[in-house]
Amino acid sequence: MNIHEYQAKSLLIPRGVPLPPDGLCETAEEARAVAERLLAEGAVKLVVKAQIHAGGRGKGTFTNGYRGGVKIGTTADEAYAFAQAMLGNVLVTAQTGPAGRRVNRVLVALAPDIRRELYAAVLLDRARGCPVIMASTEGGMDIEQVAAQTPEKIIREFIDPTLGFQAYQGRKLAVALGLTGNLISAAVKAFAGLYRAWWECDAALIEINPLCVVAEPDGRLSLLAVDAKMTLDDNALFRHPELQAMRDLAEESPLEVEASKYALNYIKLDGDIACLVNGAGLAMATMDIIKHYGGEPANFLDVGGGATTEQVAAAFAIIMRDANVRAILVNIFGGIMDCDVIAQGIVTAVKETGVKLPLVVRLEGNNVQAGKQRLAASGLTIVSATTMADAAQKVVAAAQVASELS
Repeated sequence: MNIHEYQAKSLLIPRGVPLPPDGLCETAEEARAVAERLLAEGAVKLVVKAQIHAGGRGKGTFTNGYRGGVKIGTTADEAYAFAQAMLGNVLVTAQTGPAGRRVNRVLVALAPDIRRELYAAVLLDRARGCPVIMASTEGGMDIEQVAAQTPEKIIREFIDPTLGFQAYQGRKLAVALGLTGNLISAAVKAFAGLYRAWWECDAALIEINPLCVVAEPDGRLSLLAVDAKMTLDDNALFRHPELQAMRDLAEESPLEVEASKYALNYIKLDGDIACLVNGAGLAMATMDIIKHYGGEPANFLDVGGGATTEQVAAAFAIIMRDANVRAILVNIFGGIMDCDVIAQGIVTAVKETGVKLPLVVRLEGNNVQAGKQRLAASGLTIVSATTMADAAQKVVAAAQVASELS
């Protein structure tokens, strides 16, 4: 589950991560008031940042033509004008897709005197099975770009989960980043806070980009986390009702929100072939083989290993709400799953939703013969497939025909 920047900051501050003073605003008048307060407290420059679940906000463009979801100014009037231009409008960035995201809140914060931009993140290293703190001197850049062009500039410090973060590891990271003097102890505190927030909140990722060396009014150098991105592990949210309350449904696809009500793992994609599969690995393989045969998947949809008839019916209803879908592939391997239950779900869903799209079904495994017999006896127009390759070729061909006829 993604959360907003302002929400991530509210979790980092109590854990000792240094952040600039700010205020959340839902109106331009509130933005002016926060700006006046920050200026009265000594701020020289202010930044107004659109709050959406996407990166690249500064380079984004609003659908009304206004450019930039991150603006820097020096007066309360400028903050008011920036907020007024952003609030209620749709911001399109490289991460939102062409539909963009509506900006309902902005964050007005002190814009510090930045001398260096660094990068820091905490995540799980799946190969080693332990947490890792990643850091780089290339702050302000996409970490993927740094990894591709200058991988030697990415520093990794692996954390033993039984011992937790150790101060010496923070010092190693600080020295590797070229920090000296009081900035070393400041970095140790910041890294400790990031790791603590990651661990205590069951986060999947915490990313600070940039983590900045800034000049204070008296000339001293200090560290500030100028931006914060935080993703929480959905599977652990039952332990954190206070974090679950941070979910912003307005930032999620309506279809994904609907799917979550039925415990379905659904992600909308840009293709025209819908997939209904049990198991994340099989779902990924199904999407791959569709692309291999020239098609484009319209979604990732994993109904899980123990789906009920009701869940299957709900999955079909969600698929049918995607106007781009021209054909449907059901690919089920019955291990825990009973193929007959899936077949009953398919029959129920097709009758309830009135599916007219080409439907290709491949069943294999537990109670498969009963499932196939149920489908055959239903009287519905269903194309049966024996293997994944057979199913993929049939559904790609069906989607192409449907596209030509539309």
